[in-house]
Amino acid sequence: MSKPVYGKNAAQSRNVEKTASPIWALVVAFILFLCWAPFQVGLFNGQQLDFEKPIYVSALVSGLLLLVCVGLYYKKFKLDEQRDLVASASILLPLTYALSLFVAVSHYMAMNMLFIQSMYVAVFIIAFYLLKQKQVNVVIQNAILAIAYFIVGFGLLNWLGSNKLAGALVGWFSNTVRNNIYLDAVMKDSNGLRLTSIFQYANTYAAFLMAFLFVAIFALIRSKKWYGTLTHSFMLVPIIVSILLTLSRGGLVLLPVVFILLLMFLKPAQQILWILHLGIAGIASLLITTPVTNLGLELNTNFTSSGALKGWGYLIGASMAVAVVSWVIQRFVAPWLEKKLSNWSSRKLTGLWIPLGSVALVGIVAFLLIGTSAKNILPSNMATRLENINFQQHSVLERITFYKDAMKVVKDYPILGAGGGGWSSLYEHYQNNPYTSRQVHNFFLQYLIEVGILGFIVFMGFILYIFYKYIRGYVKRDKNDFENGFFYLIIALSILVHSLLDFNMSYAFMGILVFLGLAGMAVVMDSKKLRKNWNKAGLRLGYFAVLTVGTVFLLFLSISYIGSSNAALKGKNLIGVSTSYEEIKKPLTEALKTRPGHPESVLYLSSLDLQVFKQNQDEQFLNEAYSVLTRALEDEPYNKNILAQLVSYYDLKGQSDLAYGVYRDNADKFNWDIDWYETLISRSFALGQLALNQKDEIKKQEYFDAALEAHEHVLAGVEHLKTLPPEQLQGRPFSVTPTIALNIAKIQQISGQAEAATATLKLGFNENYADIINTGTLWDMNWYDALISRSYELTEQARAGQDDAGKLLNLKIGLQAYNQVVGDHETFTPSIALNAGRIQLMSGQLQNAIETLKLGLSDDYTNATNREIARWYLATLKKSNNEDQTIYDKLIAADPAEAAQIEAIANSQF
Repeated sequence: MSKPVYGKNAAQSRNVEKTASPIWALVVAFILFLCWAPFQVGLFNGQQLDFEKPIYVSALVSGLLLLVCVGLYYKKFKLDEQRDLVASASILLPLTYALSLFVAVSHYMAMNMLFIQSMYVAVFIIAFYLLKQKQVNVVIQNAILAIAYFIVGFGLLNWLGSNKLAGALVGWFSNTVRNNIYLDAVMKDSNGLRLTSIFQYANTYAAFLMAFLFVAIFALIRSKKWYGTLTHSFMLVPIIVSILLTLSRGGLVLLPVVFILLLMFLKPAQQILWILHLGIAGIASLLITTPVTNLGLELNTNFTSSGALKGWGYLIGASMAVAVVSWVIQRFVAPWLEKKLSNWSSRKLTGLWIPLGSVALVGIVAFLLIGTSAKNILPSNMATRLENINFQQHSVLERITFYKDAMKVVKDYPILGAGGGGWSSLYEHYQNNPYTSRQVHNFFLQYLIEVGILGFIVFMGFILYIFYKYIRGYVKRDKNDFENGFFYLIIALSILVHSLLDFNMSYAFMGILVFLGLAGMAVVMDSKKLRKNWNKAGLRLGYFAVLTVGTVFLLFLSISYIGSSNAALKGKNLIGVSTSYEEIKKPLTEALKTRPGHPESVLYLSSLDLQVFKQNQDEQFLNEAYSVLTRALEDEPYNKNILAQLVSYYDLKGQSDLAYGVYRDNADKFNWDIDWYETLISRSFALGQLALNQKDEIKKQEYFDAALEAHEHVLAGVEHLKTLPPEQLQGRPFSVTPTIALNIAKIQQISGQAEAATATLKLGFNENYADIINTGTLWDMNWYDALISRSYELTEQARAGQDDAGKLLNLKIGLQAYNQVVGDHETFTPSIALNAGRIQLMSGQLQNAIETLKLGLSDDYTNATNREIARWYLATLKKSNNEDQTIYDKLIAADPAEAAQIEAIANSQF
């Protein structure tokens, strides 16, 4: 490693070389791409329509830039050195994703990952050739820093309430700005407000900030100009404060880890300077964090100019103070340290002592901020987050569970993997408990799942070779800090280390930074000459042919995907404003021409067809929906929403046995989805009861056995959840629901297991139904009457208290109880008809409600219950744009005040 220099020698070490104008044009285009990308939610691979278009546009732009790069450098291309071979080998990365397409469990998500990986390689190759030129290298480094600093300022603008100003700055090129506000740059969760900036995810923003905190320290130490030192040191406080405002425990845990790793690359004098600058900026940041936090909380609720100015006053004042102190250190202390420690630096292993000492220092700081009253310097929400950092904390235990479950996937998809998005599609099948996480929270495990052992070996071989050869070259210290690639090492290492605990690389912009960092390292890595036969014209032309053909193919593919995405978005937007079937259908059909398995387009179009069929009963629309759904399931067999839509199709066709088959055959894909198992059991019971009424004993037993088997699965799951550590959250609800209990108990009662039926009911129902469940006479008409009546009463209570979960729970109980009554009895009491009809109305089942209420009507309008049934019947008809004038006249004749009550019910929103 080169000896740090001060004064004029630094400038002399950067040899000025002429760079052609076309190359500068490529540099400008490349930098503009880097400016645009982060403000598209960091190019998040969200596996949804709203996130996909920027990814396809990025693939298109990076591909075009790569073709320009090939055109500019093809004459200079040689396979002389190992670094040249690394650039050539990078095309193996998207190739492994292309191979995984043959076994992908989701073609849609696998294609998205192919585009992303192709973009990464394009960025790597472009950067690799550009960064070889010293002038270009420095320009790109400065551009990256400028973009990062702007993102930091953008985040703080949002935190201090100036979200419209922040939105106006980027709204002209960002598709994430709505009503002049960048969506969710500050987000609220159970911990309170968290700063997320461009990413809409606090932990990834913390990873980004961590990387550029260390880059800023490195930049200020290497800078030989006073304005460079002041600029980079000025940004330290905003970056550290932003890290604290993310409330990211992972960021706080891994920050010292990465810091110590980076210190090991430096000479003792530089190590001390790093610690000094970070320590001073850290203290200043801690002093202002509480007021800045409190002001942000206030300003995001009620913006005031005075509050915003006060917040900026704290930030700018602390930043200026740190900048001045850092300039003094660099002007006077740094040369003195270098001189004093020059002899010590030449000794072996001397660079390890300060990093090892830093471990103790980190421990002391952590103890002070967690275990002593020093934590009071932090806002209460930050102090709480710090106190909760331990290995028994729920997020740690959940991640360990993710990792164990990930290895189950790898075991079943070992060689080529499950394709891009494999975890997102498969995790519900392999999960240990009912958590919801479409990300593994470990980039390397997610990569292993997607491309298997073969692709993982290629990827790890690629990055580890670059790191190994870079470190070997860096140890020689034969270049200054502008040329030694340490700038890029910091970026790549910081993001990759943090990605051990989170899904930062699901943000393609973070991946771009990593591959840009890897390219910067590859340019200066230790590189030996290759044998001459590597540089044969055939190999070189073959490489360029593969690269060019592959890039052109992906360009055309990305153009078609952009068109499909535009059409799908147009169709989605039309659904909310248009009533024309043909107008809505046209863009959705166009979207599916290119991507017949695109999940959201499939759901929109099939839903549209099913709705039209309900209106005109034309089988053509049913057939089209079926064709669209079955074709999509060829590419997306694990897509729960498409499977549910297929069930809706079968229900409309009157093929309840096939609808049941969808739930039965796909149950193991969603082992912890209680709604899936609840519906499976309900449908099993309904078909079994129908077979019972038809005296088909074999079919009855088949359906009842399927229900009992699903019930056993639920019971086993409930018992398994009891084995989870008490600190680990269970995830989604998973228990014997009242609906499950009602159906299974009825099966047990039919099978002559009265005691088991009673025990099952007690297991599934809460105390609100205890008196009904504990009554001595179960299953008769009066019992059902009381159960349905209670479910309606509790539904009304939940609706009044805006308890949506409670409302849904009690509606399900009433509906299922009524279904059993209808299956067992040809007639039932008016009270059951009234309450069941009201429950069906509240569930949105207007036609069923009309039929049920009409069954309960009599000609006696002096009876209060009959008038109430008539009132709800007429109101439900009115809601569905129908009427029954005869009943209306009879009711009004009995009580003229009923007209107003009918109107009130018809206008109610349930």
